[in-house]
Amino acid sequence: MVVTVLSVIQVIACLFLIVTILLQKAPSQGMSGAISGGQETFFGSNKATGIEAVLANLTKIFAIVFVLDSLFLVLLG
Repeated sequence: MVVTVLSVIQVIACLFLIVTILLQKAPSQGMSGAISGGQETFFGSNKATGIEAVLANLTKIFAIVFVLDSLFLVLLG
């Protein structure tokens, strides 16, 4: 029973994780940004706002749920 519930949560978290990753905006700098000043966006001068911030937070939450659920399924299985 518990394994079935955790498996359903696993599938739902996986699907939501895929959707939130695909909805995020792709970085446009590429390798040239890594060489010539890409660290400025990493350290916070261009923080995500609005829907991008919400998607980033949802991705983190679903990733944590997915990993923890995977660990619980391994321990119970």
